[in-house]
Amino acid sequence: MKKLITARLAGNILLASLGVLLVFHILVLFGILPADTIWGGQANAGNLIVLEIAAIVITVFFGLIIAAKTGYIKTGKFTGAVNALVWIVFAFLVLNTLGNLASGVSAENFVFAPITLILAFCALRLAVGK
Repeated sequence: MKKLITARLAGNILLASLGVLLVFHILVLFGILPADTIWGGQANAGNLIVLEIAAIVITVFFGLIIAAKTGYIKTGKFTGAVNALVWIVFAFLVLNTLGNLASGVSAENFVFAPITLILAFCALRLAVGK
């Protein structure tokens, strides 16, 4: 896998994807995109705001982790923590892929699941990189 894609490229792909995801969640939060394409179609007016704010916070946090691992943010004495957190991002993406596949929403099954699987491989590449 190390010869297939560099850790830097994997990090850049993850950062770009997280940026798109952040915009996506903001558009859902403001009602510009329909909420029935996410959260397994289970989001409603009562919990949508909480779910979307949580998604935005997690997305920004993951972006900071990836930016630190890729070298855009200096980690100093937190390098070990960043390395561990990249593995958590990888695990999250794997679980997210499984959740997308288990969802009854076709957009999650056929669009988001393959995307999160590719991103999981990028996270794995970044995690095994130095």
